[in-house]
Amino acid sequence: MDRPAHTPARLPAHAHVAALTLLALAGFVLTALWTQWVRQDLDWVQATLSVYLHGPWGLALRTAYCVLAVAIMLLAWSLHAASRSPRRSAAAPLLFCVAGLGLMGVAIGDSWLPGQAPLLAPLVHGLAANTAFLCVSVAMLLQSWYLRADPQWARWASAAWWWAWLCFALLWLHVLWRGPPRGAGQKLVIAAVVLWLFVAALQLWRQARREEAARK
Repeated sequence: MDRPAHTPARLPAHAHVAALTLLALAGFVLTALWTQWVRQDLDWVQATLSVYLHGPWGLALRTAYCVLAVAIMLLAWSLHAASRSPRRSAAAPLLFCVAGLGLMGVAIGDSWLPGQAPLLAPLVHGLAANTAFLCVSVAMLLQSWYLRADPQWARWASAAWWWAWLCFALLWLHVLWRGPPRGAGQKLVIAAVVLWLFVAALQLWRQARREEAARK
């Protein structure tokens, strides 16, 4: 019997990757909230999240950044491997990976660059952060568009598509409109992106479990 042109790998790994991504996202959110709670010296409305990478609990937040970056990369390739969409391509996972590298660049660069190369640190931070934000927002749009053509994902992907556009709009609003508090604006964009990733990982986990149950 002939097999279709593309059959997603029947791997429990998809469920494992999704579960690990959910844990990484939860860990990131809890660490970020805890860091802002204990850092009474900073105004959470004005201070961007990257400010909390320094000082008390900064190492924990930098670690959460790196763990989240790796989880995003794994989730991206797992979504790619599990997709049956005719629009399937490597563009979205590659952009997610570049975004993850940018996130790591923010965390790792902010750990030692400010002390070793104080003039270079702001440039590296800005380049890494902007790369992470821009690449993840475009990757979310592409991935949602791919999945809309996949019958198993179409129902969720339609909402994901519009949520990705909202994230894209919020990002550019934050960049171009300097009126609102910078900290609150940046954290709103981060929260919107994290929510998209969380739901994508949850849907991947559910889909993998359904396929596993159907094979039994």
